[in-house]
Amino acid sequence: MLFKKTSAEECYQKGVECYNKSDYAKAVEWYKKGAEQGYAAAQCALGYCYDFGHGIEKDCVKAVEWYKKAAEQGYAKAQTNLGICYDNGDDVEQNSAKAVYLYRKAAEQGYDKAQYALGVCYDDGQGVEQDSAKAVYWHRKAAEQGQVDAQYSLGYSYYNGIGVEQDYGQAVIWFKKAAVQGDDLAQFCLGICYTTGQGVEKDYKIAVEWYSKAAEQGCAKAQYNLGNCYYNGNGVEQDYAKAVSWFRKAAEQGHAQAQYNLGSCYYNGYGIGKDIARAVAWFKKSAAQGHEDAKAVLKKLGY
Repeated sequence: MLFKKTSAEECYQKGVECYNKSDYAKAVEWYKKGAEQGYAAAQCALGYCYDFGHGIEKDCVKAVEWYKKAAEQGYAKAQTNLGICYDNGDDVEQNSAKAVYLYRKAAEQGYDKAQYALGVCYDDGQGVEQDSAKAVYWHRKAAEQGQVDAQYSLGYSYYNGIGVEQDYGQAVIWFKKAAVQGDDLAQFCLGICYTTGQGVEKDYKIAVEWYSKAAEQGCAKAQYNLGNCYYNGNGVEQDYAKAVSWFRKAAEQGHAQAQYNLGSCYYNGYGIGKDIARAVAWFKKSAAQGHEDAKAVLKKLGY
């Protein structure tokens, strides 16, 4: 009896099914079968498994080899992944210009992650002459496809007037798109907009909602701002204990102002038992980062 040979595309699809079930070793087996038949998607997927050690021992050299095979066939995802390797110098000589070349190839095919990456290169002047307007151009293309990092970056550009005319209303629109996808920086920035009334009507309660979402993800700036809201009773009932809790979370991540505020709470006994020694310890941490108020307090206390 003759058996029909499994096509490269079928091998790839079986690999995807296994990968989605977290059966990475089996996925690698199927990806290899498809990759060895020259199927670009399978070659890229196999490269990714080597890149991150999924189902096989991590091997960045082999990852690059398979990315190259797929990229040479014009496969956008592989071009992007290979670009990242050149960008970071992952088992290839770091080469920002090559990264830009590959990102552009993929971006021109409409691949959102490449469009975002190319925008970052223009933003930072890596591998290409710095050009904020072109950064905005590529970030917009990616953002319009729902790429969350690009949505945040586009909001940031509008908020600060970088590469585009400053427009708080547009900033809010793009921050919100990224924020609802769970981007903590976008959530934090949206909280700022509601706190200051930039691009939206000022609303401390809504600001607290967004700060809370970002703070719960570990965003130190949001934790600090949320602590301030509880400390001052803005958008929430005043609660010094909760303020201390959020100041502490931000302070432990090295946020200088949060360290100073936490020190002040210990010094004054707000929301926590008065403890001069701990107050001084936090003031010192803040002062070490150059916080002038912390330095002044320590000087006053004889430290």
